Amino acid sequence: MILGNLIAITQTSMKRMLAYSSIGQIGYVIIGIIVGDSNGGYASMITYMLFYISMNLGTFSCIVLFGLRTENIRDYAGLYTKDPFLALSFALCLLSLGGLPPLAGFFGKLHLFWCGWQAGLYFLVSIGLLTSVVSIYYYLKIIKLLMTGRNQEITPHVRNYGRSLLRSNNSIELSMIICVIASTIPGI
Repeated sequence: MILGNLIAITQTSMKRMLAYSSIGQIGYVIIGIIVGDSNGGYASMITYMLFYISMNLGTFSCIVLFGLRTENIRDYAGLYTKDPFLALSFALCLLSLGGLPPLAGFFGKLHLFWCGWQAGLYFLVSIGLLTSVVSIYYYLKIIKLLMTGRNQEITPHVRNYGRSLLRSNNSIELSMIICVIASTIPGI
């Protein structure tokens, strides 16, 4: 948890940042494995993994819809001005990955942490809570970049972004919508 989230802060590549974030997310799942079956650890782990899969698929479908031509996180600056729906969907998935209420990621982490607390894993749960705060920090940095609307901050990738008429992204857009709903609605 600690290593994955601390390294994710320093990343400039969106995909690498999400990869290190996944290492941190798996640390939360390990709490459920350590708790075991006695206090519902396996059930909380499976619940969180289902939420996590929808959050991650939604995030990566947003990345695919923006285009795989860029790696740098800064290239996403000002995306809200060109495609508000994509930027808001991306932001919801990132907030859910961070575990902010009332999104599904929050309730998944809450269930995992509660089971760990009941099993007496106070130190491990405390580390999980602290690393969740760290992950919220770097997710909010990305959301801030997405939502900036000043022309000098908008990158050429966003300026040149447009939906291609030659290829259809309907299946990816549909999967993004389903994943955003799955990342949001269970929490509400």
